[in-house]
Amino acid sequence: MFKKFFSNRIQNTPPSFIRESLKVIQNPEIISFAGGLPNPISFPQEELKISMNRVADKYGDKLYQYSQTLGLKELREFVISRFNKIHGTAFSIDNIMITTGSQQALDLLGKVFINEGDNVLIEKPSYLGFLQAFCLYSANFCPVKLNNDGLDIEDLKRVVNRHKPKLAYLIPNFQNPTGIMYSEENRKEIFEVIKDEDLILVQDDPYGDLRFDGKSALAYIGVNQTDKNIYLGSFSKIVTPGMRIGYVIAHNDIIRMLETAKQASDLHSNIFCQYILADYLYNNDLEKHINKIRGLYKSQASKMVECMEKYFPDGIKYTVPSGGMFTWVTLKEGQSALELFDKAVEKKVAFIPGNPFYINEKSVNTLRLNYTNASEEKIEEGIKRLAQAILEL
Repeated sequence: MFKKFFSNRIQNTPPSFIRESLKVIQNPEIISFAGGLPNPISFPQEELKISMNRVADKYGDKLYQYSQTLGLKELREFVISRFNKIHGTAFSIDNIMITTGSQQALDLLGKVFINEGDNVLIEKPSYLGFLQAFCLYSANFCPVKLNNDGLDIEDLKRVVNRHKPKLAYLIPNFQNPTGIMYSEENRKEIFEVIKDEDLILVQDDPYGDLRFDGKSALAYIGVNQTDKNIYLGSFSKIVTPGMRIGYVIAHNDIIRMLETAKQASDLHSNIFCQYILADYLYNNDLEKHINKIRGLYKSQASKMVECMEKYFPDGIKYTVPSGGMFTWVTLKEGQSALELFDKAVEKKVAFIPGNPFYINEKSVNTLRLNYTNASEEKIEEGIKRLAQAILEL
């Protein structure tokens, strides 16, 4: 009855398949590889509890008052200092804004940059949260194929020359959904293709710290061309997602525009959580904490790969993660991931079919598995169930 009142934007934007699927798999008997959930045992709960008490005593009513849109100064200083140290950059505090998770950053980028019909270069497949956010602004998506080492360079050249995209959105480190890592050579080739193009490059990096070999991955493509580069980061995967704290690093002219857009959205992100997070970061060894997460996820990823190798029928392909939270499975030609989803749920195991990660593709044979939110025992049992579902497909 309300359809005539709803905007075209919202009517043309599909709901998140992940959020919808989570309703289906609330049954505690279901082993879920569906969400992109960090393992709860990685949350520094005791340390955060200490920080909560400390900031309550130290800052009093400042915790409960309105604050500045750009975010808590101390938190921004910590983030920009760590970023410069890892990436060899020289950004200042004027180049960073705190957001309500990376998802808000995507929404703000759509508000600031996208007019209806603007061409936006994306990976194929791409992060569905980005696709949903930019659907709201009626972007025209221009997919570029992914290979095992990053973007297909010939396809990139074709898309850039043909469509002249205004903005490119890439996830170079442990890409969501495929889990692949762009090679250093691939990044150099990408930079050579786009360096003289009139486009904004958005590099989303929620997983770069989760590299299994023990060091953070360098996400930056074209580090010396910082004027048109935008970097998105998050504490959701390395501290806790519940605080919803992400950040944008960019040229200060871009930050000013994003700040204006954010003022219209929410005035500022949760300042209470910013104080707690900043206190935690300054009083604990973040790198030591991240190393523990890396060890945990490396073990879980290895277990999933081992089980897929053991139980999956011949002809099923999958990526072998070197970091991040996902592996990407390719079924045999002609098999449907959506049909497999229904069979898998019957067997009380869940995943995300590849469909929502593509643009205008109805029947795909790919699917995403998350290994970070299940014990190794559940990983083995879940993969056994999934293998049986594949055999029956």
